[in-house]
Amino acid sequence: MLDFKKLTVKKAKELLDKKEIEPKELVSASYDRIEAVDNKIDALNTVLNKEEIDEQIKHIKGGSLFGIPYSLKDNICTKNIRTTCSSKILYNYRPPFDATVTEKLRNSGAILMGKASMDEFAMGSSNENAAFKKTKNPWDLSRVPGGSSGGPAASVASGEVLFALGSDTGGSIREPAALCGLVGLKPTYGLVSRYGLIAFGSSLDQIGPLTKTVEDSAIVLNEIAGYDQKDSTSAKIDKKDYTKCLTGDIKGKKIAMPKQFFAKDLNEEIKKSIIDAIKKLESLGAIVEEVDVSFVDYVISTYYIISSAEAASNLARYDGVRYGLRAENSNGIVDMFTKTRSEGFGREVKRRIMLGNYVLSSGYYDAYYLKALKARTVIKNEFDEIFKNYDVIVSPTYISTAFHFGEKSASPMEMYLSDIYTVPINIAGLPALSIPCGLDKIGLPIGMQLIGKPFGEEDILNMAYAYEKVRDIGDLIPLVEGVDR
Repeated sequence: MLDFKKLTVKKAKELLDKKEIEPKELVSASYDRIEAVDNKIDALNTVLNKEEIDEQIKHIKGGSLFGIPYSLKDNICTKNIRTTCSSKILYNYRPPFDATVTEKLRNSGAILMGKASMDEFAMGSSNENAAFKKTKNPWDLSRVPGGSSGGPAASVASGEVLFALGSDTGGSIREPAALCGLVGLKPTYGLVSRYGLIAFGSSLDQIGPLTKTVEDSAIVLNEIAGYDQKDSTSAKIDKKDYTKCLTGDIKGKKIAMPKQFFAKDLNEEIKKSIIDAIKKLESLGAIVEEVDVSFVDYVISTYYIISSAEAASNLARYDGVRYGLRAENSNGIVDMFTKTRSEGFGREVKRRIMLGNYVLSSGYYDAYYLKALKARTVIKNEFDEIFKNYDVIVSPTYISTAFHFGEKSASPMEMYLSDIYTVPINIAGLPALSIPCGLDKIGLPIGMQLIGKPFGEEDILNMAYAYEKVRDIGDLIPLVEGVDR
């Protein structure tokens, strides 16, 4: 009997190619799993009904992901299918077009099962800022799945779908991957089209896959990467087959280990797991050396100034006039604008809009926003200097394992500071991958981050693949309470 929750994209492709299963059987197993566990974990804002799924299967003409069920983060547009950003202001928004990645996955034969919950407008690190469903971590339902792509991560980790796409503005793919025991890849800025991704920070956002294995990540990246003329920031580079780089040979590869990322305030269990993983990479022939980075003290402020400024600009369009929520019983157009935005946006989104408008305002633009742009250049240059001598940089993905709901939400600053390992990568536009490298003392996953040169996805994928082959951390399939145990 097919154990769907343990299936990978690669294994499913092999079974389909050998005609040992049919796409309908695979999709049916996914649908049954969603019905069994989603009322426990609340991963999906919208689940397509069987008629909609059958319609997809009927129109598929093959493809490299033929029949593979997946979910999309609810900020990636799907034509005539609800796309809410987990916000009241877009509660029933149905886009008139598909995002480029949605179209590419449909052309590859993949089957969309549902739209996954997220922190509202992707602003958060725990999925607690969602307006509708606050997704639970499949490893422990009392804990957060990470954010903002908490729903996509939980839908894969719980075995509802075989892969998901999330978006990453400051760690929003990698952090939930770390907390849910998955591989999460944030590609180089410009490698994957952002057309149809509802914007948070336009110079930082990037779409990427959440999968159970490194090979699955490479398989999905093959389908979604590539130039798109509808995205002005899309990079014109040659198409690659990322599965071909997975040789497992990392002998002679040089790894930089920033001392500041392993400072005394890092959780000891996480530190030990990553050091042990680094030793395994050394045993495979990689060369590991410590380096200094100077940007640690100002990277968080740089990120939150730039991202909030871009968010304030991007979210200005939600005014109750063109689409989305419109407040009732308003007294004139200005009152309607005010009430619509007050009722439609949650606390965290309002906080970042206010911060963004502040740093862009007259008298403060030079003091904050312009200075942050200069700091961004310094951060990028520092990464460039490291990559003159090293192939990959290694660091923790997150400062802790999955924490309880409410544990950090009372302190926004504490939550912001926890992004210290992930936001520098978005600031510099680099690729980075989180891979499970251990479990803490209560059995929760720990993530290690591998950072690559611009368009150096092959290096980090192969290094992660090599490590995946030799790690020894047991089964990474969580048992959902009330269903699997």
